[in-house]
Amino acid sequence: MNRMNWRFLAILALALSLIVAACGGDDDETATTEAAEPTETTEAMADEEPLKVAFVHVGPVADKGWSWAHDQGAQYLEANANVEITTLESIPEGSDSQRVFEDLAAAGNQVIFGTSFGYMDPMLAASENFPDVAFLHATGFKTGPGMGNYFGAAEEGRYLSGMAAGAATETNLIGYVAAFPIPEVLRGINAFTLGAQETNPDAQVQVVWTSTWFDPPKEGAAAKSLLDAGADVIAMHQDSAAPGQEAEAAGAKWVGYNTDMTEFAPSAWLTAAIWDWGPYYLQTVEDFVAGTWEPTAYYGNMADGMVDLAPYGESVDQATIDLIEERKAQIIDGSFNVFPDPIVNQDGAEQPLGDIFSMDFFIQGVIGSPTG
Repeated sequence: MNRMNWRFLAILALALSLIVAACGGDDDETATTEAAEPTETTEAMADEEPLKVAFVHVGPVADKGWSWAHDQGAQYLEANANVEITTLESIPEGSDSQRVFEDLAAAGNQVIFGTSFGYMDPMLAASENFPDVAFLHATGFKTGPGMGNYFGAAEEGRYLSGMAAGAATETNLIGYVAAFPIPEVLRGINAFTLGAQETNPDAQVQVVWTSTWFDPPKEGAAAKSLLDAGADVIAMHQDSAAPGQEAEAAGAKWVGYNTDMTEFAPSAWLTAAIWDWGPYYLQTVEDFVAGTWEPTAYYGNMADGMVDLAPYGESVDQATIDLIEERKAQIIDGSFNVFPDPIVNQDGAEQPLGDIFSMDFFIQGVIGSPTG
């Protein structure tokens, strides 16, 4: 099995230097590549030529965040199936990415994953030119004859991490460093706020938009501005650990995202909504090889293990942990939904919840604009 990494050197060098400067770096981190039970499909694949599979990421896989989590999933796939993986890092979103997807398909990749929202339309266009290739887009909402989409109910983990934040704040102001005002991010902020309000009805969440997925200096500066405004807990929808490091330096607390980032700010760490993409990637490849893959939408959750909660920081007391774990069990068994319907919006008016996948509003208790 081969693993190729094509790097956009200038972009990646900058990104990695920012990680080292902001986060201290950790080249000793090893991937979790435990073996899954072999299936008839994976056993049959072992006797064939490796299936070419490609992953396209908006940031460097060394970010220890969103792209790193997907790369862990790719490594799980590689450990459990006869595949040849190509990984493209730091590929900008937008129309130019269509050429990247088409080049991968022309090079013989038969399953191609694009792991950022801004790849949606370019990937859909590319899929129309390569009908025999399976294109999979993460976080979007469009499908086509040759493109499916996939994501998970991060709002479940967000709600639970909000409970930890609400219990931790003493100023009743929680800062939230957010990327872009898209439904994925908005519903995460709303779910987080609802969780914070469960453990602290007086808690408010102030949002600062960065218009970045991965820019440690900018994201750190946004966190500092929130801390200066009186927040004593920082949450985030970003790919770097910079907001947490600012919280640590200020003696505040931090809720991360994507992975367990305890190592970067251990005193500040509370918990985070995290991802396990590996089983989905393996199942998708198995379905493609078996000829049963369909270009549909998949939405994982805590019940199927795609979404989970990171380990708790040392400052999270046992009473709070017990409350969170009780809610987590209710989310998993389906007896609790993180979003009430109707829901109270930012202006204090009750409204129907509507389609959460097109959510475009903030709930009561959020400070900031849902339009960016």
